[in-house]
Amino acid sequence: MSKVSPAPPDDAEAPDDAEKGIAVSDPASPALLDLTGCDADDLNQAMTALGLPGFRAKQVWRWVWRHGLTRFDDMTDLAKPVRERLAGQMMITRPTITSRQKSTDGTIKWLLRFADGNEAEAVYIPEDDRGTLCVSSQVGCTLTCTFCHTGTQRLVRNLTTAEITGQVLIAMDELGEWPATHDGRRLTNIVMMGMGEPLFNYDNVAKALKIIMSGEGIGLSKRRITLSTSGIVPEIIRCGDELGVNLAISLHATNDALRDVLVPINRKYPLKTLINACNNYPVLSNARRITWEYVMLNGINDSDDEARALVKLIKGIPSKINLIPFNPWPGSGYERSSDDRIDRFAAIVMKAGYASPIRTPRGEDILAACGQLKTTSERLRKSQVKAITA
Repeated sequence: MSKVSPAPPDDAEAPDDAEKGIAVSDPASPALLDLTGCDADDLNQAMTALGLPGFRAKQVWRWVWRHGLTRFDDMTDLAKPVRERLAGQMMITRPTITSRQKSTDGTIKWLLRFADGNEAEAVYIPEDDRGTLCVSSQVGCTLTCTFCHTGTQRLVRNLTTAEITGQVLIAMDELGEWPATHDGRRLTNIVMMGMGEPLFNYDNVAKALKIIMSGEGIGLSKRRITLSTSGIVPEIIRCGDELGVNLAISLHATNDALRDVLVPINRKYPLKTLINACNNYPVLSNARRITWEYVMLNGINDSDDEARALVKLIKGIPSKINLIPFNPWPGSGYERSSDDRIDRFAAIVMKAGYASPIRTPRGEDILAACGQLKTTSERLRKSQVKAITA
């Protein structure tokens, strides 16, 4: 089995992929099937097409998702001719780590490059009782939320299933998490709160999460996965029916006039429609509450009246409210609410019976905190892509 080392303690330049023994997707080899984007059915079909028995699919699946292997040569329970045949038809990829930053609070941010030269970020946030990986779903973002740094980067494209699962695999490589077991695991939770709107890339996100939840591999429970959306109403119920993961709503305002400005998708799916969808979320219960994310913007949405309006808006929905001190970024134009104002807002919400933890900013010094993620990826000309991937 492959041995990997934990992330270095300070900022470091990533080692060459060849040094790490990790295969990188090759844009010149489109015929190769990337197993990191395959679910069990895909893998079974691929093995059948090669004339191999079904148990081979289970063997390969465990090597990829339980042991983190990237080379068929290392799959020791496969005969050499089988390994060679698989290597000629398939690949097991990882994104390339182009930079790795570690915050003074232990947060790690990876800038990841994909085969076409585009990039996205993933962030690992360690805590005493858990370790959370924040995963991206798009290069750039479909939305233009005015307080969010990612929203200033235009959408380039959706990430593929393999590029989404690849972020999890990279984190497990870096954290020394192989073989994937539940004992002593450092990566315990996943939040789809990175770059992009996951429900605008639902099919790829759903497939990736199902792979990650598979008991034959990483086996992360749906109760440890949270998907955050700005309110793409048609996909919210589908998400609950098909995935059953925890739901977080990027709310940030209690009336349509303000939310239209802060979260422009509200013009298409206004609050009444959004609240109705949340009321009907399939796995909603007192044990599986909806999380309302509310960024605290000085003088914008942080008054006592706004706190009371928030309580009224979500009345009857099993909920908790995450109050997020605004994390500044260059040119944002917003200011963080004072600690006293945030505490007063939280007190009103808690008095109404809602848990309202104030999120401690993590990774601010490396622009890895909530709302700060952004890459330099833009739509690339073919010549630029060729130069990057050469």
